[in-house]
Amino acid sequence: MDATAIGVGVLVAVLLLIALGVFFTVSRLFRKVEQGKALIISKTKRVDVTFTGAVVLPVLHKAEYMDISVKTIEIRRTGREGLICKDNIRADIHINFFVRVNKTVEDVVKVAQAIGTARASDPRTLQEFFAAKFSEALKTVGKQLDFVDLYTKREEFRDRIIAVIGTDLNGYHLEDAAIDFLEQTPMTQLDAANILDAQGIRKITELTAIEHVRTNEFQRTEEKEITRQNVEAREAVLELERRQADAEIKQQREIETVRAREEAETARVQAEERLRSHSAHLKTEEALGIQNENREREVAVAQKNRERVIAVESERIEKDRMLEVIARERETQLRRIAADKEVEAEKREIADVVRERIAVERTVAAQEEEIKKLRAVEEAERERQATVIRAEAEAQERLVKDIKAAEAAEQAAGHRAAETLTLAEARRKAAELDAEAAVRLADGKRADAAAVGLAEAEVRERTAQAIGKVGHAEAEVAREKAFAGAEGLKRKLQAEAEGLTDKAAAMAALDAASREHEEFRLRLEAEKDVRLAGIEVQRQVAEAQAGVLATGLENAKIDIVGGDSVFFDRLVNSIALGKGVDAFVDRSETVRTLAGPWLDKDDSSFTRDLGALAAGLGPAGLRDLTLAGALSGLIAGGGPRAGALQGLLESVRASGLADTNLAELVGAAPARVNGAGK
Repeated sequence: MDATAIGVGVLVAVLLLIALGVFFTVSRLFRKVEQGKALIISKTKRVDVTFTGAVVLPVLHKAEYMDISVKTIEIRRTGREGLICKDNIRADIHINFFVRVNKTVEDVVKVAQAIGTARASDPRTLQEFFAAKFSEALKTVGKQLDFVDLYTKREEFRDRIIAVIGTDLNGYHLEDAAIDFLEQTPMTQLDAANILDAQGIRKITELTAIEHVRTNEFQRTEEKEITRQNVEAREAVLELERRQADAEIKQQREIETVRAREEAETARVQAEERLRSHSAHLKTEEALGIQNENREREVAVAQKNRERVIAVESERIEKDRMLEVIARERETQLRRIAADKEVEAEKREIADVVRERIAVERTVAAQEEEIKKLRAVEEAERERQATVIRAEAEAQERLVKDIKAAEAAEQAAGHRAAETLTLAEARRKAAELDAEAAVRLADGKRADAAAVGLAEAEVRERTAQAIGKVGHAEAEVAREKAFAGAEGLKRKLQAEAEGLTDKAAAMAALDAASREHEEFRLRLEAEKDVRLAGIEVQRQVAEAQAGVLATGLENAKIDIVGGDSVFFDRLVNSIALGKGVDAFVDRSETVRTLAGPWLDKDDSSFTRDLGALAAGLGPAGLRDLTLAGALSGLIAGGGPRAGALQGLLESVRASGLADTNLAELVGAAPARVNGAGK
């Protein structure tokens, strides 16, 4: 190997060593930057920023790393620090802001120069720097929205916050924001003394009350709907049960019907079979009978046929004889008819000729009638058209007249309506005035009546008061009188008791003779009192009898005969006798029955009978005649009343009036009759 080659080899080796040394040095001085960080190299005259890596020379350069990754800044506003919305409702909110250092050399250098690389990425530093700004933006945007909008429009709320904050934050960049929690602040944490919280409380109360009402309505509606569905379901179930029951009943009824029908069919079939059997038996018997009858009838028919054949042969012979006679007569008739036909043919030919002539004349007449008819139709058509035209003209004329009349009537009706309205308005005003006058008049009358009523009421009140006072005074007086009477009675009784006590003591103190004398005196006084009381009673009875007598004599027609004493004695005797007779008649049913005809006021026969009796006795006999004698005389005279008079005589004798003089009785009877007025 020569020297050149060796020299080249050494040179290459040296160069290789130098290259290795340089590579090793560079590799040791080069700093690679991780993602999310930036390397800031402070040199003697400038600052370099690299996001990938650079060579940092010792002593000459200062290298610092800055974290430029995204950092989270959380803002919490809860309780009394809650966010106040537009409707003054306070909301608790947790929001996260995502911030990082803007990835540009200038912003990195600005942040590094402002707060240093170490604090640039410290969360607490970022929280201190941006908390106030973010809170302010949060309050600004929150005040622009109601709580409901804030809750429902979160995205808009976030965008507004980002718009208010902006993305340029002195080297930092706001990437995004996220609302992590947003709820209404509980009312227990609100300050009722704060005007905004007070308004928020009122708003919350109003909204919650409305929602509670709606919730209650929904709940009640739900209950009603559930109840209605339950009722409908129950009704449906009941309806299905009813249908099932109906179907079961129907099926049972159909089964019973089918069973009954089958039983009836079976019974019918059995009856038919029995009937058929019986019918067959009857038919058999009938057939036997028929055969017997047929046999007998055939015998009879054979007999009859034989007789009929004989008769037919006889009739046929007679018929042949008659046919021969008829044939001969027929031939004669045919010949006569042929002659008549020839005559009729001649007549028919003559009639045909006449008919043809009549047909021709009829055709001519029909054509003439057609011509006349056509003329008449044309004439009628012309007249109809003329009539129609005249009718249309008349109708048009009537129409125009009717229209004009209607227009005139409408105008008249309008005038009448206006007149009616005017009159109605006048009547209404008059009625209003009358009503007002009536109301005022009624008010006046009511006031007068009220005044009268009030006056009467006042008078009654005062009268009642006076009556009450008088009654009270009378009651007081009566009470005082009662007290005085009671007191007097008490004192009287006490005095009597004291007197009796003293008297008993005095009686006890007296000797025997004095005591007997005193007792005798007391008995005399007692007897005197009894006698006086009896006299008083007799006096009262006499006064009553005198009153009765005076009443009876007031209507009596009395003829005064004789002196005063005679008149009075007779009067008393007559009255006593009349009273006795009246008592006898009134108390004796027998007398009333027997003497009924004499006691009849309208048809009494007593006078006639007594007259007849007196006529028979004479004046002397009449003076001495007694009642028993008079009745005996009447009985002796006989007649239909003899039995009754006999019973009356017995009654008179039993009552002790038999010896009564009839003159006294006659004298008393007029007095009794006149005294009674009857």
